[in-house]
Amino acid sequence: MMPILLCFILSLLLTPLVKRVSIKIGAIDKPDERKVHKKIMPRMGGLAIIISFIFGCLVFIPNSIQIWPILLGVIIIAFTGLLDDMYSLSPRMKLLGQVLAATVAVLGGVQIEFITTPSGEIINFGWFSIPLTIIWIVAIINAINLIDGLDGLAAGVTSIATITISILALTLGHPLTFFMGIILLGSTLGFLVFNFYPAKIFMGDTGSLFLGYMISVLSVMGLTKSAAIFSLVLPIIILAVPIMDTTFAIIRRIVQKKPLSAPDKFHLHHCLIRLGFSHKQSVLLIYLLSAIFSLAAILFTRATIWGASILIVLLLILVELIVEVTGLISANYRPILNLMESRRNQQSDK
Repeated sequence: MMPILLCFILSLLLTPLVKRVSIKIGAIDKPDERKVHKKIMPRMGGLAIIISFIFGCLVFIPNSIQIWPILLGVIIIAFTGLLDDMYSLSPRMKLLGQVLAATVAVLGGVQIEFITTPSGEIINFGWFSIPLTIIWIVAIINAINLIDGLDGLAAGVTSIATITISILALTLGHPLTFFMGIILLGSTLGFLVFNFYPAKIFMGDTGSLFLGYMISVLSVMGLTKSAAIFSLVLPIIILAVPIMDTTFAIIRRIVQKKPLSAPDKFHLHHCLIRLGFSHKQSVLLIYLLSAIFSLAAILFTRATIWGASILIVLLLILVELIVEVTGLISANYRPILNLMESRRNQQSDK
């Protein structure tokens, strides 16, 4: 398709230029004990995705008045990410930018307006749809931001989610969401060429905040406007991996009595690496998990109520098993895992 191809090529051409600009202005990511990379890396690569996306929207869907509030939110979230990549904003200032971008989109018509019960009854949220949608958008922004810890991870997971949302939006009769989705997909894949392991540039908060914003907005536009029971559940299933990772991170920090913004090294990708998986293997495994949940979302739209309920239960059991096994191995074999990690680091330094 032309939108995907054009945005892919534009992002592919822009990313090396953004890399040089990032280095020139000092938008770089230095390694530390919490991060996986071992050398200074240019960040702010998300700017290439954003420019390609805006260009694609202006070329292929210029006459839709619905896109303008969304694009204004894109500019706000991009500005927030750029400032954070350059000057390291405080968590409060980042949250303010996220809420402002979400509010603009919501006031422009991107709202979770109702849900449908199993009996077929439609429950309208009324005015509550505004705060509910703002919370959803901000939550997904931070979920994508938190999984951006390995080369190509956030870009790949959001690409998988974007493909699923676009397909479902088309089948549910939302062409605008479909076109915005494939424009976003092309822009992200062009950047992923340089971001997949071993990465030559990071997307930074410029990219992760933008991708979280767009995925959350597209999921509301394309998946919650249906009168079917699965409308509100679909985006949760599709984005299950980042949502669960963020949920467990919040629980950890509450239990440990740490600020919610406090960083740690116990996210899913960190745990996989400690289990002995390589950097690339960890990313591909999370891709696989994301694809499984995306496939489950598609099957969910074709299933009966009982079939859909069984599917959700099985997925939750699968996730719980993964979490428990990871935790058990990490607890019982931590000295061995630490030794393996130390040897891997020594080999990478050579």
